[in-house]
Amino acid sequence: MATTLLTGGTVVSATGRTAADVLLDGETIAAVLAPGSTLLGHDLAASVDTVIDATGKYVIPGGIDAHTHMQLPFGGTSASDTFETGTRAAAWGGTTTMVDFAVQRAGERVQDGLAHWHELAAGNCAIDYGFHQIVGGVDADSLAALPGLIDEGISSFKMFMAYPGVFYADDAQILRAMQVAADTGLLTMMHAENGPVIDVLAEQLIEKGKTSPYFHGVARAWQMEEEATHRAIMLSHLTGAPLYVVHVSAKQAVEQLAWARDNGQNVFGETCPQYLYLSLEDQLGASSEEWGDFEGAKWVCSTPLRSKHEGHQHHMWQALRTNDIQMVSTDHCPFCMKDQKTLGQGDFRAIPNGIGSVEHRLDLMYQGVVTGQITLERWVELTSTTPARMFGMYGKKGVIAPGADADIVVYDPSGHTSIGVGKTHHMNMDHSAWEGYEIDGHVDTVISRGKVVVDDGAYLGTKGDGRFVKRGLSQYLI
Repeated sequence: MATTLLTGGTVVSATGRTAADVLLDGETIAAVLAPGSTLLGHDLAASVDTVIDATGKYVIPGGIDAHTHMQLPFGGTSASDTFETGTRAAAWGGTTTMVDFAVQRAGERVQDGLAHWHELAAGNCAIDYGFHQIVGGVDADSLAALPGLIDEGISSFKMFMAYPGVFYADDAQILRAMQVAADTGLLTMMHAENGPVIDVLAEQLIEKGKTSPYFHGVARAWQMEEEATHRAIMLSHLTGAPLYVVHVSAKQAVEQLAWARDNGQNVFGETCPQYLYLSLEDQLGASSEEWGDFEGAKWVCSTPLRSKHEGHQHHMWQALRTNDIQMVSTDHCPFCMKDQKTLGQGDFRAIPNGIGSVEHRLDLMYQGVVTGQITLERWVELTSTTPARMFGMYGKKGVIAPGADADIVVYDPSGHTSIGVGKTHHMNMDHSAWEGYEIDGHVDTVISRGKVVVDDGAYLGTKGDGRFVKRGLSQYLI
């Protein structure tokens, strides 16, 4: 097996930072050593196959994006990134593992949905990948199938309190699924928005001629996120099932999660970069006089962008500092403007919901370090270590330690990244939701299972480099 030595860098973990060299033996981290260590009295650098100079740079565990949707069918179309293009873009941005969602719809078998997603991903991924299971049709058959997911290396499943007629589960269905989760240790993931009420609000807006993308956010009011989050927490408390709320965007929903955790519940939440940086007004072009044009469709996602005037973005950063929100994923669900987002011209309800960010999460969160929103260690914790623990991969993923997979990013704090189409854009989209963002840092080298896949502005990986990761039960529960 080839050996690699990373020298001169600062190894950063969730708990600290230290000057150290890192020795890789094939696909595994062999040792973390004092700088300049020798091997049996010989210069270690002269004994390995490859030396990577990380002087002045951070050496961190590869990023883990635990919420992506490659090729997801939605709104009459499908997410524009394939497993090949999406994982390649992820690698460019320093993400070496992602957890995508296998889909089961009402009337389908869970096992068939999972098998289809394996077919889509196998041999096409540039980085390692795992699956959560979407249960879009909660019935006796799907409930009976849930315990078997654990043997398949899938320890989490997702339900929706939104999207009636598509993925929606009512409270009785959620209760039954959570009872299974409580018995098995499966982690219940929840899209927490009150879908039936949102549908009524959206219909009323359309009837008044309020059809532009801005009103997507108006219809999906924060009260509907807070209410659904509270309801999910109550069902979790009743059943004893652990709960993970996805893409939290409203500060009031965060308060519900914090309340539950303060009362000892195994309740967790993630947010996404869009809820930290973007707003309903700035991105969807709304003011008191003008409700914006269709350009705002680029930023239509669910949960929606929130008003900057209500303090949601500030509260999200605060929640990351206090661990009221435990991690940051992307909810990467990209759609092009041409032929996809434009399906909703004249009716915001038909705009495919999603933003593409899988390439930029590590950079966008590092900018939070630069601006003092989070510490360097918290950056690593949010983007790698906690995702590994939350979803049963820690020890092999999310840490630089002997025996762990050799998934490593060399990050240059003195570098610079300009985000945008024609700059750093490898996602299969005709636009960037992050056009014009400037990052005071740069992903220099990305190593996945010991192989350098990105280095010095060049992509060196190939599809098929990534492997399916069988996950264990959550390692984050109290």
